[in-house]
Amino acid sequence: MVRRGTARAVLGLALTCAVTLTGGVVAALTSDRSTGARDGSGAAPGTPAGAGGPAAPGSPEATEPGSAGGVTNISEGEVAAFKRAVPPDLLAVAGTSIGPAATREITRLRQVREAIVVGGGAVRLGGRKVNAFAVEPSRFRSWTPPGTAKRQDLWAALAADRFVVSESAARTLKLRNGDTYPIAAKTAPQITMGGSGALGLPGVDLLVDQRTGHRIGLVPDLAIMVSAPGADLGALSKRVRAILGDGGVQVINLRESRRQATGGGGRPVGYLDLYRQAAKSCPGLSWTVLAAIGQIESAHGRNAGRSSAGALGPMQFMPATWRAYGVDGDGDRRADIMNPYDAVPSAAKYLCASGAGRGGQSLYDAVFAYNHAHWYVRDVLELAKAYARQYS
Repeated sequence: MVRRGTARAVLGLALTCAVTLTGGVVAALTSDRSTGARDGSGAAPGTPAGAGGPAAPGSPEATEPGSAGGVTNISEGEVAAFKRAVPPDLLAVAGTSIGPAATREITRLRQVREAIVVGGGAVRLGGRKVNAFAVEPSRFRSWTPPGTAKRQDLWAALAADRFVVSESAARTLKLRNGDTYPIAAKTAPQITMGGSGALGLPGVDLLVDQRTGHRIGLVPDLAIMVSAPGADLGALSKRVRAILGDGGVQVINLRESRRQATGGGGRPVGYLDLYRQAAKSCPGLSWTVLAAIGQIESAHGRNAGRSSAGALGPMQFMPATWRAYGVDGDGDRRADIMNPYDAVPSAAKYLCASGAGRGGQSLYDAVFAYNHAHWYVRDVLELAKAYARQYS
């Protein structure tokens, strides 16, 4: 079927269990000290990794240290279209800015596919303390749940110096899109709300772009998100913590089941949720098989372009097979081969029609029908077992 200058740190983040709208991450640290780069490189916070952080070596967006990375020439209010999803596995928040050498060391760790560095801090919005990230919209959108990442209006608003909040923050603080609110940190500028959505970040309820983050006094390069599909996150967390040092570094496992966000009305907002929901349409089919195929075919949407054989999308369908098995999974009245909300349930439909729900040899044969190679079947089934162990 398929073929494949030093900033003055006023507010910082510390991962605690207190006082956030989503019940998970941060408290304010107030300091008037200048903050140096953690790795002792002498680079000022905000350079060069502050441009969003380098991609993992060998990845499509890998850049040389100090280069802008990702999409360039995006003018104010404009943002690159969503082309791929990057499922985040770890979030590490440091006590001071993360230097470029430490970022490079993390991206070179075994099984790390990609990493992105963002600014952060705790601010006051609507009379409440809210944890904020300062991001580059064109790159950071790929790290959010697919339902949020594909909303061009949301990311264009962020690029136009508006702020975006989590759905829970919008409800709790009674915020209205288009209204202007003071966001208080080092300064308290009036900023317009650009929208809300599922952010997929426990305890982080506010996003601003890097310009606005600098303006209100967020600490540059304070946190790093890591994508490492299939990695032992316990061991990886220890390595990341060792690289960043012991000065208040906290690491969150974003892969834990309790951290998997679900959108309004039960709609899945992350790839793991998509796999789980799609598998329910085929009794006997484990979601781990879909997850394994999604990782092998496109690294969960990271490499969803056309293969040498002509396959497309996050689940790498051939167009002819898509015409027979493609479904409208998100209710927008079209089956889009590039849309994970459509592609994942379509893969479940194809596998089910091939007998995957019966297990055993039937499952083996169904995966072989998906890609006619015995090595491929073995890799899928072994990876599915690894997912089952990880999430058991």
